[in-house]
Amino acid sequence: MGKKIKVLMVDDEERFRSTTSKILERKGYEVSMAGNGEEALSILKKNPHDVVILDVKMPGMSGEEVLPKIKEIDADIQVIMLTGHGGMESAKKSLVKGAFDYLNKPCDIDLLSAKINDAYNAVHTRTAREKTAAEIMIPIEDYTKVQADSTVKEGIEKLKDSYERFLSTGKIMESGHRAIMVFEGDEVVGVLNMQKLLDAVRPEYLSAPKPSMAESMQFSPMFWSGLFLTQVKKLKNRKIREIMSECPPVVAGDANLMDVVDTMHSEGRRRVIVKENGKVIGVIREQELFYEISKIILEA
Repeated sequence: MGKKIKVLMVDDEERFRSTTSKILERKGYEVSMAGNGEEALSILKKNPHDVVILDVKMPGMSGEEVLPKIKEIDADIQVIMLTGHGGMESAKKSLVKGAFDYLNKPCDIDLLSAKINDAYNAVHTRTAREKTAAEIMIPIEDYTKVQADSTVKEGIEKLKDSYERFLSTGKIMESGHRAIMVFEGDEVVGVLNMQKLLDAVRPEYLSAPKPSMAESMQFSPMFWSGLFLTQVKKLKNRKIREIMSECPPVVAGDANLMDVVDTMHSEGRRRVIVKENGKVIGVIREQELFYEISKIILEA
């Protein structure tokens, strides 16, 4: 680990703080202990620490009261709230007062260790300010938009016009896209992308869940010449709502980028919608995240 990270464990449960401190010491941290907020502040004034593990509910000063006083002593001390009395309102208050994270007991020791390392690195490997979702999104005004009752032909015409416009302005690498945002009135209801177009081109019987289908069509592919053409021609007059994918998940304009990454991952989607005050303001695709990843790595 190199330099030992100095951790102050603040908890009124003697057995818990003692046991946790010993485990953290075995993991290579230099650990001090305090049984209440007043004791913690006294220790920090005399002996600087890197990270404080702070319980919320303690005799005397609560963790929420101690937190801003720790920041007054040294703004660079990172505070991880670790409590068995957690709640959304308490977490929000801790965020506003400068906590690095808010974890509930029981907490896996490897997770706690990882959070301690993250807290330390947040101060000692500072980089440029991280952007928000709104700062990397494609503004909705720049995106191809159609109504759900439009035909596929109308959608593709709009997408083609959009592509040529971006190409002519030299912005294709930054803003070009191959998907259509589908609206119903002012609300996004879905996305028409290449995968959905390909799915719609395939005859329905190819996806029929019939055990005998594979055997019945064993020799059919050699007779498919011209099938693509006829299927595409049938597709052009279908309503976009019939073949679009569902509406992408939503993130707030001020969402951090890890929130965007986690939303995409957990939802299994390649893009998210960005909203502000209930209104759609943009779209973030995997590409925008890749551009941001590449900038951070190459400029480091």
